[in-house]
Amino acid sequence: MNKWELFQKFLVTQEEQIQLPDFLINALLVLLLTWALELTYRKCGKSLSNRKSFAAMFILLGFTTMLIISVVKSSLALSLGLVGALSIVRFRAAIKEPEELAYLFLVISIGLGLGANLRLVTIVAFGIIMLVIWGRFLIGTKSDVNNLFLSISASNKDLSLTKTEEIIAKYFKKYQIKRFDEDKDTFETAFLIESQDIASIEKCKSEIKAISEDIRISFIDNKIV
Repeated sequence: MNKWELFQKFLVTQEEQIQLPDFLINALLVLLLTWALELTYRKCGKSLSNRKSFAAMFILLGFTTMLIISVVKSSLALSLGLVGALSIVRFRAAIKEPEELAYLFLVISIGLGLGANLRLVTIVAFGIIMLVIWGRFLIGTKSDVNNLFLSISASNKDLSLTKTEEIIAKYFKKYQIKRFDEDKDTFETAFLIESQDIASIEKCKSEIKAISEDIRISFIDNKIV
């Protein structure tokens, strides 16, 4: 038997049957851990994007990762097939902030660990990470943060986008422009802002209204948590 025949035999015989009880236990654990991580991200995350919508994918991603690892670890041939499949499939995701990427890697790590049947290591590592996240959140001296949509409608002669952004930057450390519409007479713009106190909102509104009483301002709750 030559080397090629030995290699083919190795690919065929190196198979491990998936035990259903172990799979069910790992599935339950991945659901519980990713659910706990979802609640943690919605509470402790600092992203300005919709954290509730983003975190809702944690359970699906974690379970899918665990399922893939559980299947491919049973056969070297399946593992090589997965590598080939991933080489031709391109995944694109609109990850705008490093925090989102860190949580995605954590979800994938949970799926990998439980898919490889390393329950104790995965649970211990998850517990340590949760202690770090919640410890930093509870120790941090910060007031309640509100994420709001700031909508402004004004005349072109009274206010411009540049001037509006200058005013917003004075009172809010984090903000993102979400919409901007302009015609020959008026313009409308919307910002997603992070505010830690009512005083900042009031000062921003007062400065903008001081330019012209005809300017319309609206603050709308983003409802992300």
